[in-house]
Amino acid sequence: MWVVLAGILLWYAVLTDRHHYPARAAQRARFLGALGLIAVAWGWPLGDLALHVSLSALVVQRLVLILAVAPLALSAMPVDLVAAASRPFPIDRTVVALGHPAVAIGVVFAAGTATLLPGAVAWASSDVVHGALVAVMTVCLGVVLWLPVFGAAPATRRLSMVAKGGYLIAGSLVVTSLSFVWIFASHPLYTSFSGQYRILGITPLLDQQLAGFVAKFGAYVPMWATAFVLFAKAGDGESIEPVLRWVDVQRELERADRRAAGAANARR
Repeated sequence: MWVVLAGILLWYAVLTDRHHYPARAAQRARFLGALGLIAVAWGWPLGDLALHVSLSALVVQRLVLILAVAPLALSAMPVDLVAAASRPFPIDRTVVALGHPAVAIGVVFAAGTATLLPGAVAWASSDVVHGALVAVMTVCLGVVLWLPVFGAAPATRRLSMVAKGGYLIAGSLVVTSLSFVWIFASHPLYTSFSGQYRILGITPLLDQQLAGFVAKFGAYVPMWATAFVLFAKAGDGESIEPVLRWVDVQRELERADRRAAGAANARR
């Protein structure tokens, strides 16, 4: 884990130096914060508990990755770097689609629920590589969740403050899609976890019920608080972020060139 984090940090430092895509000091600090939270979520003891012992620990780990690591990493990327990374046509189309609130919520709900099913959790806990792949996917789901809020990619949908707040309230429901199942289930659903009583002093069923409450409040409190801050900004007259950036103009021109080239190929 430490080798991987060091490699990611080196990659970011090289890409964001003054010769490539310069990053501000605040952006660098946010990226370091994201890496530090990954170390907390995936290191000892939380990472070990989330892999083999406790569903509640797994929920805490996922909340850290989705609600903290993903937005910090997304806001740490310079605009020019995001523009360069999203320039290829397939990536551009994917980012535009995921920037739609309904699409983002649907993807997070479907993929997030699938990765928390008992079979998927057992697969992730069976091997370190499997667990790392699921962790990477969880961070990606967090990026998808926050894309409509940040509008980081060029020439994508830009929401008003009120729309962003409403989206976050709706998104908090899909982040915790299985919480009611965990709370009201009459028996433990995750046989891949063991040692809850020996290590944590709680039964597997109580651990599962706690996971449901942690999922609910762990998602509702930060996401609803952010939503109400956005509503307050809307009340102060900050209805929408600045609409036009130079990278937006460049991206629209690139899309127009692609459409023209496609039309010419169709005529031929």
